[in-house]
Amino acid sequence: MRNYWRRMNFIKDININNKRVLIRVDYNVPIQNGEIGNDFRIRQSLETINYCLSKNASVVLMSHLGRPNGITSEKNSLESVSWHLEKLMKMNVMFADDCISDEAFNISNDLKPKEVLLLENLRFYNEEVTNDNNFSKKISNHGDVFINDAFGTAHRSHASNIGVLNYFKMKGYGFLINREIQYLKNELENPNKPLLVIIGGAKISTKIALINNLIDKSDIILIGGAMSFTFQKALGYNVGNSLVEDKELLTALEIIKKAKRKNVNLQFPVDVVCAKDVNDYSSIKVKSIDSLENDDIGLDIGPETCINYQILIESARTIVWNGPLGLFEIPYYSTGTQSIATSIEQHGKKNDVTTIVGGGDTVSAIDDLNPDMKFTHISTGGGSTLKLLSGENLPALKEVKMI
Repeated sequence: MRNYWRRMNFIKDININNKRVLIRVDYNVPIQNGEIGNDFRIRQSLETINYCLSKNASVVLMSHLGRPNGITSEKNSLESVSWHLEKLMKMNVMFADDCISDEAFNISNDLKPKEVLLLENLRFYNEEVTNDNNFSKKISNHGDVFINDAFGTAHRSHASNIGVLNYFKMKGYGFLINREIQYLKNELENPNKPLLVIIGGAKISTKIALINNLIDKSDIILIGGAMSFTFQKALGYNVGNSLVEDKELLTALEIIKKAKRKNVNLQFPVDVVCAKDVNDYSSIKVKSIDSLENDDIGLDIGPETCINYQILIESARTIVWNGPLGLFEIPYYSTGTQSIATSIEQHGKKNDVTTIVGGGDTVSAIDDLNPDMKFTHISTGGGSTLKLLSGENLPALKEVKMI
């Protein structure tokens, strides 16, 4: 092992002129019948790719797709991504049907300046997820310079983002990761105040670290989604058959007490959209939080909560949103998420407010409801976003200067 381990630099601080640049991208996108369902992550990678081409470099792209567990399958092939990339870039994109075959290396070695090659799914080899040294060495032969621009996998210690670093003198990170660090880390070290944080999603257990980290920086925290019912049960409300993590009731109370000590305005829904069964649309009603019956299931924040939250949103100068406010996948329970998204977007546009949206489910909700919505920053990560907002280090970025 050559072990060239040292600090990773931003791509603009590296001489990539006429070099072969190996880029770890995150093209783990939804695909149905060969069609890309959501190309957000692909589009976000284009700035780094185009920058390399502007420097007369050749580009080799590598990514994973799904969880094939070392088994090659058409379902998890990146070939359809290469076709979509061609349409976006309006140029030919070569494709190698194996990431470490002799043919793949022949193609990457023969690349001319301004040519692009996409390698087949890295996870067709289990050695990728086990961070195997020999596999890392093999994939490093595809380039002279390594650039990591796959924020979505930065919380994983894999061969393509960790092991490969040992085999490059010239290595760094791209524009996508630079934006993620800027907004999810640096911007929140000294945000424009008031800082308002909106936290939704299903489980409080997955957001404890995030809440504890941001509660020290925030002025206002708005809670929504199913996780709100754990807080409200802890406060003594009857939440019916709503999703509750009983093991986290004491944690919820501790967070409430901490918010009081820190003088943080912590708000919960005052009304909810509920039903007797998720699929029993005829039973849907809007009820105040103190009038739920034993067989009610809370599935979205109610209209009064939307108004209350909108008023608070309009007081903020920096907004961070992580997690949908209801079961948005079903239109009957998507109104709360749509309302909050619209409030954030409009306030951000009118008043030059920094609006940061992160988390896989949050981005999916926005795309389902209105893909044309504009925010200051929309994160491409899921687990990586959560960890960075929680103040945790990301294994693949430990050699990146965060601030």
